[in-house]
Amino acid sequence: MIPCTLSNRFDVKHHETELDTSSLLWGLLFGSIGLGYLVYGRRQRAIVPLLCGLTLMIYPYFVSNTILLVGLGVALMAIPYFIRI
Repeated sequence: MIPCTLSNRFDVKHHETELDTSSLLWGLLFGSIGLGYLVYGRRQRAIVPLLCGLTLMIYPYFVSNTILLVGLGVALMAIPYFIRI
């Protein structure tokens, strides 16, 4: 049995997500661009910009790596340019 001391009683492992300033600002930028794509896709009845806009607004919540965040954002912004349905 492990004795209960003050040091190991408060030694709780927390699941921390690293959220720094750059991730917040990139997420804000891609979310704003995504809102523009979403509105454009809805008004033009174009499915590709609508889905890319929705994805641009949601994915920053799930990606914590800044380089991956920027790479995915640039790729999602380029998809409506290359795929026109």
